[in-house]
Amino acid sequence: MLKKPNLIISSLDAERLEKLIDALPDAAFPGKKDLEAELARAQIVAPKDVPPTVVTMNSTVRFEVESSHDEFQLTLVYPKDIDASGEKISILAPVGSALLGLSQGDEIEWPKPGGGVLRVRIKEVVYQPERAGEHHR
Repeated sequence: MLKKPNLIISSLDAERLEKLIDALPDAAFPGKKDLEAELARAQIVAPKDVPPTVVTMNSTVRFEVESSHDEFQLTLVYPKDIDASGEKISILAPVGSALLGLSQGDEIEWPKPGGGVLRVRIKEVVYQPERAGEHHR
C-alpha cells in the first residue's frame, strides 16, 4: 500500500461534500466512511488558496499507468454530473474519493476490471476551476 499523500481540499468542496454525505443513506454509498476519513485528514483552504496542481471537484486530470505508460484523462464530478461519456468519475466511486485533494505527481492504486490494481500517477491537472478563477462554481 502506498503512503497516504497530503490532501488539500477547498472549503467550498468540503462543505458541499459534507452535505452530500449527510444526505446519503449508508447503504447507498459503501465508501462513505472512506470519503469521510479523507475529508477529516485533509487540509481545508479557501478556494483562492488551492495550489494550481491539486485535484479539486470538477478538475480534469491526465493520468499515466505506471506499468504501460498509457495515459487517460477523467474529470472528477458530483454524482448529479456523471454521464455515459466515460470521461467523468464520480466522487462517490472509490477511486473518485481517493483522487480528491491529491497533487500532480502523486500516485494511487487503481482497481482493474476483473481484479487487481494498477499504479497510476497524476501526470497533470489539465483544468482546475480554482485555477481558472471559478471560486464559487
